[in-house]
Amino acid sequence: MRQHRGEHPRMGATDVCPFIPISGISMEETVAYARKLAKRVGEELNIPVYLYEAAATKPERTNLANIRAGEYEGLKEKLAQAEWKPDFGEATFNPQSGATVIGARDFLVAYNVNLNTTSTRRANSVAFDLRENGRVKEVNGKKVLDENGQEVREPGLLKSVKAIGWFIEEYGIAQISMNLTNIQITPLHIAFDQAVERAHARGMRVTGSELVGLVPLKAMLDAGKYFLAKQRRSCGISEDEIIRIAIKSMGLDELGPFDPDKKIIEYVMREKGVKRLVDMNLVAFANETASESAAPGGGSISAYMGALGASLASMVANLSSHKKGWDDRWNYFSEFAEKGQQLKDELLHLVDEDTQAFNKIMNAFSLPKGSDAEKAERSAAIQAATLYATQIPLKTMQVCREIYPIAEAMVNEGNPNSVTDAAVGALCTRSAIYGAYLNVRINAGGLKDQVTAKELIAEAEKILEESKAWELKIIDSTLVKMA
Repeated sequence: MRQHRGEHPRMGATDVCPFIPISGISMEETVAYARKLAKRVGEELNIPVYLYEAAATKPERTNLANIRAGEYEGLKEKLAQAEWKPDFGEATFNPQSGATVIGARDFLVAYNVNLNTTSTRRANSVAFDLRENGRVKEVNGKKVLDENGQEVREPGLLKSVKAIGWFIEEYGIAQISMNLTNIQITPLHIAFDQAVERAHARGMRVTGSELVGLVPLKAMLDAGKYFLAKQRRSCGISEDEIIRIAIKSMGLDELGPFDPDKKIIEYVMREKGVKRLVDMNLVAFANETASESAAPGGGSISAYMGALGASLASMVANLSSHKKGWDDRWNYFSEFAEKGQQLKDELLHLVDEDTQAFNKIMNAFSLPKGSDAEKAERSAAIQAATLYATQIPLKTMQVCREIYPIAEAMVNEGNPNSVTDAAVGALCTRSAIYGAYLNVRINAGGLKDQVTAKELIAEAEKILEESKAWELKIIDSTLVKMA
């Protein structure tokens, strides 16, 4: 640290170590882990440690910038002040490591916007326009002070945003480096668009941007939909396409390839090496179904037929959204397309889930049955797996039922050139529901709890009857449209 020089503020070799709850853990639990680590670092490594954000012990230590103020060069003097005694470790300056800040916080997005300038000062001018903390107010080149002699600040445009300007030697450009500390308040796409506007106002142009580290999937989907809506285009397209629009709109691939599998946190966390039916091509899926294995079977195929029904309904909605002369209705059809995409994704998930349900039953039957305890455990496992295998096709029926209103609207109001596509979507849906119904019936037959079995069958029969009525109505409307 005694030799280190750099552009970014810092106060230690391990400057900051945040704990971030991603899935299956609360912020309170995350705070406990952060404090446990901070205690060990302070006691075992003799490094002064400050707690910040949700783990902070004092309000003034919540903000990382407050703790880091003065940086490494001012740390020795800071440690001598009683109000800046570390939360863990001795208040003794460690010249090799400096100090460390450990805490728990929500997901922070580190985001840099590229400018067509080499001037750090001009990049900073945009950064000060944007960041919540803004800049010190000046009149005729002099700082404005309040009655207490404190500097008066002009707040920036974006809440929950920290930003500075810097020059990156590697790229030969200046950037606005931002930390988006709450993407619910200031999303990624808003930060980008505001940077574009302020750079333009100051005679510069944004050429692209880059994400440092990982980004939540929702941030990318929200960005893609935002830019699609600005173009008055339907947002009811696949997740992959939405992400591609986000990448291109914000120039995230300007400085290097942007690989969603390596940059989106949910994709990085996906279980590796798992063979999914829905990842197969059409020929491989058909061959797998036709093989001597009992799975995938009728339940998976029913879910897939439902996914095709939702896909066709979405397709007609998207075509209607882009139809010449219907520009004022693009959002109306976009909402149908988005709903169809959501249902399609749920049904694709159920394709594999139905096969997993079948495998659970097979695994339960393979359990040992020697002792009375083993027999009881095996019987309970079989019943639990059978219940699950009944609930999955019922879920397929419930999801498919929601496709019909979209298909009907597209037959009656959608692009007239695609009326039969919407009708075929309805027929796929009806077949999916009937196939799933048969699976509910046969699996429910293995349940010892007859009350539950009758409830599940009654719900399935209700959906089946509704489905028959929907099919007739939609086909009749299609034939009228075709006449």
